[in-house]
Amino acid sequence: MLEAMLILSTCPDAETATALSRSLVEKKLAACVNIVPGIRSIYRWQGAVNNDQEVMLVIKSLSSCYEELESWILENHPYDVPEVIALPVDRVSASYLAWIESSVGDD
Repeated sequence: MLEAMLILSTCPDAETATALSRSLVEKKLAACVNIVPGIRSIYRWQGAVNNDQEVMLVIKSLSSCYEELESWILENHPYDVPEVIALPVDRVSASYLAWIESSVGDD
């Protein structure tokens, strides 16, 4: 049985988030990507504490696509070290999982 997965990634702005999201869906690496604006990130980078406005991607995919999806994000994201956090989904409705399965991977 295929396992659903949520992958989180932040982007610097809505334009970048939209472009990455569209490509992930077009390449069938994701069934859906939610773009959540208005994220405030406080983080340490290169010895300094930063406080930046970002946009969060919530990517719906399958665990079988994760390696390719992660590689694609790392190659196409503008950040030097993009956030790629994968979370397994313990429960998902059968119909939603079937839709994800039909939307990602090989035809």
